[in-house]
Amino acid sequence: MVTKELKKKFAEELEKNQGIIHKVCRSYTNSEAAHKDLFQEITIQLWKAYPKFRGESKFSTWMYRVSFNTAISLYRKSKRDVQTTQIYDNLKELEYQDYDESPDKQLELLYQAIYSLNDIEKALALMYLEDKSYKEIAKTLGISEVNARVKMNRTKTKLKNILNP
Repeated sequence: MVTKELKKKFAEELEKNQGIIHKVCRSYTNSEAAHKDLFQEITIQLWKAYPKFRGESKFSTWMYRVSFNTAISLYRKSKRDVQTTQIYDNLKELEYQDYDESPDKQLELLYQAIYSLNDIEKALALMYLEDKSYKEIAKTLGISEVNARVKMNRTKTKLKNILNP
């Protein structure tokens, strides 16, 4: 059973960390409409999974994992045609905050380069930009720490080649 306290705690955590969802959405979508649809779907999946969140990791780490898994599974299945689910009435009070896409050209080029990466490389790049430790990256992606380091080095090299051909 979902309590008011659980709803409130979820809404607070989601509002505090929704930048994570925006970053994932930006990397896996190519339009504002798709971004909003994916944001909503990730929020729904987070809400459905929240009662099972045991707090063994930070909320943000768990949020990354659910967000990446949702984005990857939706886009593998639908080839950019996101199907969404009706959001629950108890989340109506959650205010959607527009993502501030600053006109910084270098940032835009970086996101374009990240967008061209495969699913795992995108996740690695985004978590690296968030200054996540290799341990946390490995835990989030379900791989070993050594594997995370190797994949990260390959991803950095690939991004350098994309940005500086």
